[in-house]
Amino acid sequence: MKSYLSILIVFLLIGCKDKPRGTQVISEKKLQKEAVLADNAIVVSATKEASQVGVEIMRMGGNAYDAAIAVEMALAVTYPYAGNLGGGGFLVYRTEYGEIGSIDYREKAPLTAHRDMYLDEDGIYKSKESKVGSLAVGVPGTVAGIFAIHEKLGSLPMEVLLQPVIKLAREGFTVTENQAIRLENYQSIFKEVNQEASIFTETHTQGSIFKNEALAKTLEAIAKNGRQEFYNGETAKNLVNYIQKKGGIITLKDLEAYEAEWREPIVFDFKEYKVISMAPPSSGGVCLAQILKMVEPYPLVEYGHNSTKYIQTITEAERRAYADRSYYLGDPDFVNIPVDSLLTSNYIKNRMQSFSLKAASPSSEIKPGSIQVYESEETTHFSIVDRWGNAASVTTTLNSGYGSKLYVKELGFFLNNEMDDFSAKPGEPNIYGLVGGEANAIAPQKRMLSSMTPTILEKDGELFMVVGTPGGATIITSVAQTILNVIEFNMDMQEAVNAPRFHHQWLPDNIRYEVGRFPKKIKDSLKILGYPENITADPIIGKVDAIRILENGVLEGGADPRGDDTAVGY
Repeated sequence: MKSYLSILIVFLLIGCKDKPRGTQVISEKKLQKEAVLADNAIVVSATKEASQVGVEIMRMGGNAYDAAIAVEMALAVTYPYAGNLGGGGFLVYRTEYGEIGSIDYREKAPLTAHRDMYLDEDGIYKSKESKVGSLAVGVPGTVAGIFAIHEKLGSLPMEVLLQPVIKLAREGFTVTENQAIRLENYQSIFKEVNQEASIFTETHTQGSIFKNEALAKTLEAIAKNGRQEFYNGETAKNLVNYIQKKGGIITLKDLEAYEAEWREPIVFDFKEYKVISMAPPSSGGVCLAQILKMVEPYPLVEYGHNSTKYIQTITEAERRAYADRSYYLGDPDFVNIPVDSLLTSNYIKNRMQSFSLKAASPSSEIKPGSIQVYESEETTHFSIVDRWGNAASVTTTLNSGYGSKLYVKELGFFLNNEMDDFSAKPGEPNIYGLVGGEANAIAPQKRMLSSMTPTILEKDGELFMVVGTPGGATIITSVAQTILNVIEFNMDMQEAVNAPRFHHQWLPDNIRYEVGRFPKKIKDSLKILGYPENITADPIIGKVDAIRILENGVLEGGADPRGDDTAVGY
């Protein structure tokens, strides 16, 4: 088993980047994609089928939160790369009455997890075990999340919401080019990890129909028996038996103990806009607030979109926000987080005092913090607005693509590898060579730190924008730049989503540019100022799915052309 894992991890490290993301330059044809306009309601998600399911629910009289539940489950069918029953996520909401809130259904460490569980007797970090296989799995929160959302905000019966998803799983969906390539890339890995054949070890080509009867049956059981089916019923027992058979430590007590948590969102002003985003254990809201507040005093429009000065200013704000992230942020149920202090005007002003347009501020000189956390990029986001003006911004994940690569064949879904988002050993790198801090150390029942940034904006007290993206560490910077594209540069929603993006995360101390979309002259000018280019990271930065509400009340959806993302409205 150990030799197999060694070979597998090497393969994962050097050969498992998805071809669409790792080698693709976005075509001009895709960049000509136009915003989708809708008078009543709209869903923007990673797949056409999931967006259609959400719109179907709203046509039946359901609200945005009913649609969010259906879309979440539909993505488990059509986008198993990140959509899930075996993972977790966050929702930020704003009702038609202006009420705001958020729910945290992030995964948790098992009851028998402990700080040193990935260290051997000599204190050496056994990095493989937190990434692939049963010990990498955190206690799933997605099913608890959808039932909590349903209880507080839903209107239609759960059986009604899941019916079109069950039908989709049973009848199948058409495989796209991107999906076919992903499935081909991972096919041999699924076989090695699970040691058995399944629908995911079969060959699926573009245009073929992909059916998942096992998932349809699991969803039927959940629709019939409710939340307890997943956390205390037959599904729970089958899930625990599978995990333990594979050597994992999750028990029925772990599932029974899991609860989603309603949390106060991060709320702040940026110019004349009110921004509502996710609080810890997501770092998204705090870092987004810091970045936007840090750049607010600067004449960004005068600098010009993606000009040298613009990129430099945004980069320096990103650098400082990510330095703070590394040191202060974690699960608020376990660590004290000085959120209010991090967002005060004086603190924000002082953070940028050392910035000069004449040269870079080296990350080694940016304090506090000397280490940093990382989250894998294989996440998914969807945005929804209904005919009454209810808004849902939802980001969900398995962590890595297809999570731990463990596929529960009898139940029809993949399990997460979120345990790798903890600091397994402060100072030791995870699968992408980055390390974590003390605030994010492993503890039983603790939630791992996240970058997910589901966000809603108001203008003059009215709903203005719903936005979010996958992309790991690049989530926060992608959301920030998309917001700036609309507010500062008057782009429509699709233009704002299409626009080239860049990223800086404090460490490594370099700028990551979206491949093929920034002039060499700009990159060279920044290099001279002390901003080297990161040429080793994945060149695709996020897949933003967003909605803007126009002054006439029309809904404008922007679906990211970097994937199969689709806006559907009516």
